[in-house]
Amino acid sequence: MSNQGQMAQTDIDSIQKLKSAFDNIKKQLTRVIVGQDQVIEELLIALFSKGHCMLEGVPGLAKTLMISTLSRCLSLEFSRIQCTPDLMPADITGADFIEKNPSTGTFELLFRPGPLFSNMVLADEINRTPPRTQAALLEAMQEKHVTAAGRTMSLDLPFLVLATQNPIELEGTYPLPEAQLDRFMFNIVMSYLSEDDEVRVVTETTMAEQPKLERVLSGADIQMFQHAVRHIAISDDVARYAVRLVDASRPIRPDARDFVKQWVKWGAGLRASQALVLAAKARALIGGRFHVSVSDIRALALPTLRHRIITTFYADSEQITPDSVIERLLEEVPAPKSGL
Repeated sequence: MSNQGQMAQTDIDSIQKLKSAFDNIKKQLTRVIVGQDQVIEELLIALFSKGHCMLEGVPGLAKTLMISTLSRCLSLEFSRIQCTPDLMPADITGADFIEKNPSTGTFELLFRPGPLFSNMVLADEINRTPPRTQAALLEAMQEKHVTAAGRTMSLDLPFLVLATQNPIELEGTYPLPEAQLDRFMFNIVMSYLSEDDEVRVVTETTMAEQPKLERVLSGADIQMFQHAVRHIAISDDVARYAVRLVDASRPIRPDARDFVKQWVKWGAGLRASQALVLAAKARALIGGRFHVSVSDIRALALPTLRHRIITTFYADSEQITPDSVIERLLEEVPAPKSGL
């Protein structure tokens, strides 16, 4: 398959310009966010793949700061939803209000859009809001439209939901069902910083002057990049490797590995294969390549699959996590030599 043939429908000059813009965005983010280069890269890959992201980590790791900083680097409309147990669907979708028309003196029924009518939506502590409200968010994520006040309204593109959740607080939370977790392209886990990085953060954040950020990309630029990603070539061998990696996580297969049958209650579905290949295409493009390699697939297996694999009670009791399962699969599923 010819890469040139796949890229013929796109403006190569524009793609290269956006590649340079990606490097600029990453440079801008690292001025504020220290020691999270991999997280930043995964977040931007999701953005350019039209994928929603879940950021997970203990309090104080700058999850919310990272998302708000990204919004400051992009010319996009940004809104934040602080998820609480009393949050209702109308609070995020919008609702009809009766307002008086000052020119006529009559009362009119007007729709007031909610925070979902933005390009980039931060759902902070998403697992604190009840299932009914989570479902309203699910429709927007999947269908790119909102149903409110008896009407269905399309959302402006690009549209991206970035959610955060705290994995250690269980009281007063509503764990997201598997169907909704599957709508997130990535589950990005943020970890503690190294000592040197933490010293840098403490020093820089306690100074009088804060870094000023530049706006790098517009919504039209992002959509152009999202379109270009789909023209990246992938060989049959590499695509088959991605599918086999996902399929190996399913314990119901007759040839499933023994550790999968023992550790996994439910494996990743078809959407995982699609997300893995699409994200790998975005990673290849921002790396200056017009074809997907096995290394792209392997690099994105953890954020793509960890929230789509449900472990058994035995695995939980032995502290075997979905990450452990994925790492074992990466060791045992053979990769094609032609795609390295």
